[in-house]
Amino acid sequence: MQTAALIGSETLMGREIRDIVATAKPSFDLRLIAADDEEPGRLTRVGDELATVVQLNAVNLVDAGVVFLAGSPEFSRKALALAAGPVVDLTNVTEDRPETRLRAPFIEEDDEEPPQTGTIHQIAHPAAIALALFLRRLQRHNPIRRAVVQIFAPASEHGMKGVEELQQQTVSLLSFKGMPKAIFDNQLSFNLLARYGEEAPRPLDDVEQRIERHLATLLALPGDGEGAPPPSVRVVQAPVFHGYSFSAWVEFDGNPGVEAIENGLAAPHIEVRSGEFEPPTNVGQAGQSGITVGGIVPDRSEPEACWFWIVADNLRLAAENAVAVARQIL
Repeated sequence: MQTAALIGSETLMGREIRDIVATAKPSFDLRLIAADDEEPGRLTRVGDELATVVQLNAVNLVDAGVVFLAGSPEFSRKALALAAGPVVDLTNVTEDRPETRLRAPFIEEDDEEPPQTGTIHQIAHPAAIALALFLRRLQRHNPIRRAVVQIFAPASEHGMKGVEELQQQTVSLLSFKGMPKAIFDNQLSFNLLARYGEEAPRPLDDVEQRIERHLATLLALPGDGEGAPPPSVRVVQAPVFHGYSFSAWVEFDGNPGVEAIENGLAAPHIEVRSGEFEPPTNVGQAGQSGITVGGIVPDRSEPEACWFWIVADNLRLAAENAVAVARQIL
């Protein structure tokens, strides 16, 4: 059985990859490489099997058929310098490299050219993958004139540090104490942010622009739904731990009606909730594959447009696409 190396097995993304590899078929061996605060030699599990976390060095990467980058940017760059074969990047440290290829197997055609040896495969932003799934499927049956999407981002997009800061802010506010602001440099608990504070390590505008770049690339891929116009997007940081939510307004060349839209949307990786069911939630989507679409209603002010509510588990969606790329390589 072939081996994949996972840098950052204890990060939120690393844990998600471990779960998918352990439960899905066909499987491959997963070698856990220590990153950040992880200690080499520690015992853990991949599914029901015991596994040892080993040190990050060239010896432990030399026979890996593919290397997942899921740790901090610092450790991901160290691993990138040591890796001899293909790399699957979930950290965005390779975006500016000329050999990097943006990947999202959930969007790509099955007959696309196989990946080349030595290529760096950067997994597209999960919000871009979710919106590309949705818009390409809509475009296939109902040509889109224009779309506007409000994106509500979870704290887990900043890894465990973002989740812990939101949790600590909530506890501090309820106990009338000062709250930490290292990640968001602003109060996120019980709040919505259109912009982070000036001292935040990564501006929210950067996230928004990355989603726009990745989404434009995914919408231009050949196949069903090709040519869907890129939407206008606005990213808002929401006070939730996990899961993206999207409020989308779509204007069609000719509105086919809610029932026809619901029937046309259902597809692999897309679950549709009709009007008789409650709209999906990011909490209910946790651990689920793909995206769920619901709350589809006509716009009362524009007869050719409809509103949509979409949710996706950001960690699961990115990890599933990463594992799919690794299987292609292996």
